[in-house]
Amino acid sequence: MKPKAIMKIIIDILMTFALLFLMGYQLWGDAAHEVAGASLFLLFIAHHILNIGWYKNLFKGKYTPMRILQLVMDLLVLLVMIMLMYSGITMSRYVFDFLPVRGGMAAARRLHILGSYWGFILMSMHLGLHWNMVLGMMRKGSKIKETSKSRTAICFVIGFIIAVYGIYVFIKRDFITYLLLKTEFVFLDYNEPPVLFYIDYLALMGLCIFAAHYMAKLCRKMQR
Repeated sequence: MKPKAIMKIIIDILMTFALLFLMGYQLWGDAAHEVAGASLFLLFIAHHILNIGWYKNLFKGKYTPMRILQLVMDLLVLLVMIMLMYSGITMSRYVFDFLPVRGGMAAARRLHILGSYWGFILMSMHLGLHWNMVLGMMRKGSKIKETSKSRTAICFVIGFIIAVYGIYVFIKRDFITYLLLKTEFVFLDYNEPPVLFYIDYLALMGLCIFAAHYMAKLCRKMQR
């Protein structure tokens, strides 16, 4: 594998861990949250630099259903990251406190809630659109060369169970309230064990990956 491809994989893995860490704000505190947020922004910039070819080819070639879906997802993720960058810098009390940014705290808080929850959903779905590549690397790493219907069926069942639990988490944690900004304050359970918190959020990420992966499959069928 080429060094650039390895670097892309490492950055994507770090971004995924940073995203999960950031959703557990109440578990780690303000300073750690800001450092992780700033790190995610730097990783996001590095991700775009390494994928500069995407911009160069934006107006080239035919737009298939799959390409349109990926473009819409990429643009939404970009919008969310801009929202988070602005709101995070505005509310910063540690990492970006040296910047002469004052005022607009109420608007920044609303944007940060929207950006955080939509960002988690959209970035997880973005990962799901590229899940075939992840599966390919896993097969290559485990030296599996032949496809297997039974293995495919087992993976589907496991993914489906995780997705069902993810739906339960989506409802239990009242995600719809924050996605639609029905409140300006997020309920945080400071006594929740980190293990249980991350089991829930991994399941929710699994739901998004599962949904996006099969959306991508449908788009590819439409192309054919």
